[in-house]
Parts: sequence; structure tokens; C-alpha cells
Amino acid sequence: MSMIAVGVSGFIIMVGLMLLGLPIASVMLLVGLGGGMIAYGGAFLVSSASVAWGTMSENGLTAIPLFVLLGEFLLRSGMADRMYVVFAAWLGRLPGGLLHTNIGCCALFAATSGSSVATAATIGTVALPSLAKHGYPMKEALGSLAAGGTLGILIPPSVNMIIYGSMTNNSVGKLFIAGIIPGLLLTLSFMLWILLSTIASGKRVVHELVPLAERVRLLKNLFEPLVVFGIVMGSLYFGIATATESAALGVVAALFFMARGGKLTRKLLLQCFTSSARTSGMILLIVVAAFVLNLALSLTGIGEALTKWVTAFGLSRFETLVALIVFYLILGMFMDTLSMMVATIPLTYPVVSALGVDPIWFGIFIVIMCELGLITPPVGMNLFVVQGIRPDRGSVSDVIQGIIPYAVIMIVFTLLLIAVPDIVTWLPQKMQG
Repeated sequence: MSMIAVGVSGFIIMVGLMLLGLPIASVMLLVGLGGGMIAYGGAFLVSSASVAWGTMSENGLTAIPLFVLLGEFLLRSGMADRMYVVFAAWLGRLPGGLLHTNIGCCALFAATSGSSVATAATIGTVALPSLAKHGYPMKEALGSLAAGGTLGILIPPSVNMIIYGSMTNNSVGKLFIAGIIPGLLLTLSFMLWILLSTIASGKRVVHELVPLAERVRLLKNLFEPLVVFGIVMGSLYFGIATATESAALGVVAALFFMARGGKLTRKLLLQCFTSSARTSGMILLIVVAAFVLNLALSLTGIGEALTKWVTAFGLSRFETLVALIVFYLILGMFMDTLSMMVATIPLTYPVVSALGVDPIWFGIFIVIMCELGLITPPVGMNLFVVQGIRPDRGSVSDVIQGIIPYAVIMIVFTLLLIAVPDIVTWLPQKMQG
């Protein structure tokens, strides 16, 4: 049996076991150890132990629990409620009203959270009562929340970017900076769709006009998240801190704001630390399993064989990337984003590297594909998150219908990034340090 056949068989087995509901880390570890031991016997276990120890000792991965903790602090401090009031006051009078507020609030919360599911759940919990009160169609409301939530892993900080950087040995700081312009442009694309579709339909919910003086006064509620974002991203951009150090600076800033607002209690800290430990433990176990699988692919030569096999077709860079969009779109229908990402990077990264694709650009491409998976039925997590917090008992088909235009926008936007890669690579090239 050829290396290609072995690799494809192992991938199919891995996806099948994941679909059966087995833990992601266990499945990847099982496939990685199984394949490695078939090829090299017990010696592979020794190598795997060294890889696992080295992975967990890697300084860069310390950023994961720190950014998760930062998100927990901001999530439980009541910041999202205050942000929503500000965006509603400023954007409520636009055609589309609170739908713009959903997207804008998700974008700003994403700049301090790093998790798409947390972004969708937090902003959805705050927004849905107000949307229902003003009579917004539930399909459009849920669609905007599910799509806006995906910005959580594109607008930095992003746990997914940290994992990609660790698995491919690329700068996490450059990945974070690279996500800023695409994140902002995708946010504006979502809002432009809401504006044009509302104008075209002629249906508009009228809101009370908030006086300018009151809107200006409310802007103070954006001070805290913007300062945290500025500290994290500014320290990275100017070369002052590494990703881990910038995460620590963000945690300290969040603690300061929580203490200043009277939110810093022993109970809240315990809740934040417990939740962060659970989430971080799950993520890091998956990362370790992914590195063991990557070792098996590397030692058996499957990755190299797959690269030669794909490049032998003579596809151009554009054709290969379009094929990967289709591949990830299909895969996202059946796998959650984290497992999809760590399972495929060892296979796809060598292929695109051989075609001369910029590794930082490809990291943003992978993240957008993960975003697409978050709103792709039947497994898209954000669909079920917003469905679970909606005030009525409607069907999940409302959410699915609501996200269709946003999914199309994301695909078109990805094609734009393929045509104009400088959208991603320009800002990282200007970084200092």
C-alpha cells in the first residue's frame, strides 16, 4: 500500500471516530501512535514521549491559558452589556439598526476574547431580548449573531492562531497583526450586507434617536476594551513583548479594570480560573495529540508523499486554494473547527508551502475556513449556540437560513484575499522587532 493510501485511510478513520463522538485528543493520539508504531514499533513511543514533553514545555503555548483567562475576565465583568448600549445608541438609527449593533459589538468583543463561541454566546445573550422587544425578524437577528460571533477567532487575539503558529513554527505575533485588516474588512462586509438588504427590502425598525451628547457620554464604556486591545496588540506590533507577554499584560490590565469597577471578588476569580483551566486543558491536550500525529506523518513520509502527489497534478496556486476552500467547506459540515484545524494542517501546510504560499497568509486562510465551519450545518457550533439562547422556541432552520448570506460573503472574501494577498501580509511586514 502506498504512503498516499495509508495517509488517506488514516485520515478517514480519524474523521470517522470523531463523528462517532470520541474525544478529539484521544482519536488523534490513537491514529498517530497506531500509525507510528506500525511503521517503527516501540521506538516510536519513545519519540512521542519526547515530543509531548517538548510541546507542553513550549513557552509560546503559555499564551493559550493566558488569553483564555483574559477572555473570562472580560466576559464576567459585564463589559458586553455596556458595549451593546454604546453600539445601539450609535448604530440603531442606520437601516438594519440593531443588526449592525450585533456585528459591531461582536467585532469589539472578539478583539479581547479570542473565542468565537464565547463571542456569539455573550453578545447573543445581551442582544436577543432587545431584538425581540423591537420586533426584529428572528431569522435575520440570529444570522447576524452567529456570523458576528465567528469574528472571535479572526480578530486577534485568537487561540486558533496560536495553535497554527505553534504547529507550523510561525510567529504568533505576526499572525495576530495579520488578522486585523481582514477582520475589520469582514466586519464592514457583514454590515454593508445588512445595510443594502434592509434598504432593498424596505422593512426598517424605527428606534428612538439618542441625543448626540448622550451618545458621546456613552463612549466612555468602550474605553476599557480598547485599552486592553491596544496594550495586547500594541506591545506585539512594536516588538515590546512576545505573544505570551502581551497576554500577561492584557490580563493585568483586565484585573485593574475589574478592581476599579468593583467586580474583583474571590468568587468571580474562582469562576474565571476554573473555567480557564478546563478550556485550556482541553485545548492543550488536542495540541499535544496533534504534534504526535504530525510526528507520525513526518517520519513515515506521508506528508511529503502527499505534497508530491498534489503538485504532480500541475494545479496553479489559485486552483489549489480554491480546491482547499471546497475541501474545508465540506469538512466543516461534519467536524468542529479545532479538530478540523489540527487534523488537516500537517497535510495541507506542506502542500501550500511547496506552491510558495506565504505561511502567515495561509494561517489567516485557515482561520477563515474555521469561521466558515462554525456556521456550516449540521455541526456548526455557533448555530446551536445562538439557537440555544433565543427567547422563543423556534426551529434551528431560522438560524441556518439567516447565516446563508454571511457564509457566501466569507467565501467571496476569501477569494478576494487569494487575489490580493497584501490585504493580509502588508501589516505584518511593517512590524518592528
